[in-house]
Amino acid sequence: MYSEKVMDHFINPRNVGEIENASGVGEVGNPRCGDIMKMYLDIEDGIIKDVKFRTFGCGSAIASSSMATELIKGKSIQEAMELTNKQVADNLDGLPPVKMHCSVLAEQAIKSALYDYQQRSGIKIAGLEDFDPDYDPHDDEDHGHDED
Repeated sequence: MYSEKVMDHFINPRNVGEIENASGVGEVGNPRCGDIMKMYLDIEDGIIKDVKFRTFGCGSAIASSSMATELIKGKSIQEAMELTNKQVADNLDGLPPVKMHCSVLAEQAIKSALYDYQQRSGIKIAGLEDFDPDYDPHDDEDHGHDED
């Protein structure tokens, strides 16, 4: 059901941790569902020098967080803004349909951290004009979790 890449990023996640004095920190997710992602960015001269994450959730959530950090590390802010949940899932060789929201969370966590960076630095980031820091992809679909 899960690809080898999903299993590898779940068992051996990359870039786990926190960045002290991060340039931007974003948190997305829903405690009642159990998937919460927190993303930390260290940005210098418009480049993501370092990225770390803490994720509480299922294997797909952890794998999506890990892959997303790999895809934006060393990239420009604009390149990170262009990362889509589909690219995260594709780089993991796919996710089961009921787990696709995990890749959406990873994309949203990055945007949330970039939004925080924008708020702190005053540097406007193209594409964040309509960003909703309170958006929760769990509200959009049946995503395979039991809820009370």
